[in-house]
Amino acid sequence: MKDEPAERLDPRAKVLWRITGLLKLLPLLVGAGLAGWALVRFGGVSFLVGVMPALAVVALGGVVVGMAPGLRWRRWRYEIRPEEVDLQRGIFWVSRTLVPLARIQHVDTRQGPLQRRFGLSTVVFHTAAGPNQIPELSTPVAAEVRDRIAELAKDQDEL
Repeated sequence: MKDEPAERLDPRAKVLWRITGLLKLLPLLVGAGLAGWALVRFGGVSFLVGVMPALAVVALGGVVVGMAPGLRWRRWRYEIRPEEVDLQRGIFWVSRTLVPLARIQHVDTRQGPLQRRFGLSTVVFHTAAGPNQIPELSTPVAAEVRDRIAELAKDQDEL
């Protein structure tokens, strides 16, 4: 098996993933708070039992916002080789994808509002099997990666 890919995502990815994790947990926290309030108010349970759903969501938030982004960032790696793009990602189940450059049809960059705020972009390259992406690269690095993949893929087409 080939060595682990050498390139890492931008470290700001961890902050972005923490913010998006928090935004995804907010509705769950509100729902847990309302459920706890309803249990205390109408169910006749003690306050301690009523706060349990909210505490469970807070504990989940500790994992989703506190631990997972750092672990995810440490695992996410990529490398652009003359014949392929090598992607590695995952926390517990690590996935390794080798995409032959000859199969790449087109490549582009994307940037959502939060990514724009942090100066990050995602490189997306498409094959007949579907899209693959390298997320959370600094915008100048993403442009270089996009151009490099496009040039290498073009060279593969000419062979």
